[in-house]
Amino acid sequence: MKVHKKALIITYYWPPAGGPGVQRWLKFVKYLPEFGIKPIVYCPENPSYPITDKSLIDEISGAITILKQPIKEPYRFANLLSQKSSKQISSGVIPKQKKQTFIQKLMLYIRGNFFIPDARKNWLKPSVSFLSEYITKHNIKTIITTGPPHSLHLIGLQLQQKHNVNWLADFRDPWTTIGYHKKLKLTKSSSEKHRKLESKVLQSADQIIVTSENTKREFASKTKQPISVITNGYDVHQIERPIKDSKFTISHIGSLLSERNPKQLWEALSELVKENQSFSKEFQLHLIGVVSDDILQTLHHYGLSNHVSVLGYVSHDNAIRAQMSSRLLLLVEIDSEETKVIIPGKLFEYMVSETPILAVGPKDSDVETILKTTNTGQYFYYDQKQAVKSQILSYFEAYKTNSLSVNAIGLQQYSRKALTKSLAHLLKD
Repeated sequence: MKVHKKALIITYYWPPAGGPGVQRWLKFVKYLPEFGIKPIVYCPENPSYPITDKSLIDEISGAITILKQPIKEPYRFANLLSQKSSKQISSGVIPKQKKQTFIQKLMLYIRGNFFIPDARKNWLKPSVSFLSEYITKHNIKTIITTGPPHSLHLIGLQLQQKHNVNWLADFRDPWTTIGYHKKLKLTKSSSEKHRKLESKVLQSADQIIVTSENTKREFASKTKQPISVITNGYDVHQIERPIKDSKFTISHIGSLLSERNPKQLWEALSELVKENQSFSKEFQLHLIGVVSDDILQTLHHYGLSNHVSVLGYVSHDNAIRAQMSSRLLLLVEIDSEETKVIIPGKLFEYMVSETPILAVGPKDSDVETILKTTNTGQYFYYDQKQAVKSQILSYFEAYKTNSLSVNAIGLQQYSRKALTKSLAHLLKD
């Protein structure tokens, strides 16, 4: 297809960044040229990514333009105080209040009150200067900012004020209502600054893109600007389907933060181990990604340590292999009003893995709706121990008879190419 429109995409996360934050725009950029859009990616030259995955570099098309500028990362200086705490906080793993060290409390206070809206705020001024010149020289009419970090939306705001551009603000997560926001030890004035900046962005962007219906409802109460839902999704891959694990493996892939700790689920598994000798012999829990100490301590408390394998972060390709080889995939979200809006990026890859999904999270979540409409798994609330226990036992019985399977429906709408087509329509309007 003939390319007839350029779009400048301003993002912090770009390969070799790992984790879910990089996937969304890496895939949009992959397919946009097929819909007549030429992507120009602007990202940091020397970022401090908490997780890296060099295999993703191979997915970058050689046909796109990539612009890079240096960034001053405060987390590098924070490493001087505590490298472990700095990496945890930048990854979103924030210990519970009562378990925080003095250094951690200090770092959270500084992060929350001296770096508004976030630790990448110092990239704003040099980026606006560089991109202003580029926009003028190359006649750019469309810009896209994606956050978090939400400071990138402030780059879009200033560029919109200086140039005649159409600005799309993409929110992969909410701003002031995101789960970790209240943990940043914000003063009253700092909280107000966040609210004012959020309001300015929401009321100024020509088009707002969100990843869930719940976020759309939240933002619709704060702005009259048009809001579109474009979820994350799954992409085609050439990975050969591995043989299913010989044991009854339940795998969680991605970060397990301290508050993603469904104790009733762990208790249900503990009871099954004690009550069912066959289950105890076959059951294995694989935790792939960053896992908080609180989670590991809770698992130990319920006597599950001998059944747990902590595999750490793996490449995206290996994560896909683990999804396909596992017998059951676990998805856990924090049990709070704020997290109803969160749809983990891994959900969509989970859904096409042909592995059943067991999800635990808050009521009225977008995830619950998606699982039900696609017939890809079961969703439970934190207090539904008996229901979870019965479902796991049902899955285990199906595993023993080699009949554990998924009959998914309606997945095509979540393909990266289909989602990019929706994005392209917004860019051409």
